[in-house]
Amino acid sequence: MRVQLVALYRALAARQMLIGSSGNVSARTDAGLLITPTGCEADTLSPDDLVPMDLDGGWQGPLRPSSEWALHAAIFCQDPKAQVIVHTHSDHATALSCLNRPLPAFHYNVAEFGGEDVRCAPYVTFGTPELARLAATAISGRTACLLANHGMICHGPSPAAALNSAIRLEALCRQYLLACAAGRPRLLSRAEMNDAIARYGSYGQQKDPPP
Repeated sequence: MRVQLVALYRALAARQMLIGSSGNVSARTDAGLLITPTGCEADTLSPDDLVPMDLDGGWQGPLRPSSEWALHAAIFCQDPKAQVIVHTHSDHATALSCLNRPLPAFHYNVAEFGGEDVRCAPYVTFGTPELARLAATAISGRTACLLANHGMICHGPSPAAALNSAIRLEALCRQYLLACAAGRPRLLSRAEMNDAIARYGSYGQQKDPPP
């Protein structure tokens, strides 16, 4: 998992979804979580640099954990399906968060994150228990949310799934902002989004091959 988390962090940086040492990734462990250290950068991060923690903030090793560890811990505590978490300040998700607006149902792919929109948590100072609480509320029942004037956070069952979720959310935020620049996007109705959510229940699944 250490190797996979470093690969995830570097993949985010390669896609220009991380700026310097901003952003962090983590994975659930039997003892709590494994998270990137504070101030790390993708080109120098090594598997040994990742910090093991418990969910109350206790940590081990020579490096301090990310200042956003509580954000990750709150989501792990709330949702047992969350296995890997990505938090970034990617350009378009951050731009939308600075408008303090959710990502609405302008496209059926928004349903991929578990609801009819991607909520935006209110702004509070980064690295605080209050941010962790507000983010956990905003992402409840979903796999992603925006953080006002800050960025985005998402989770998945594996590093690959969490990476894909972050990429898709950034792309949708970009498409929504482009649509808004050209006019007023038509939003899908609740019934249309409910149909899309239902379709996502089997989307991508393959039938068992014949015997």
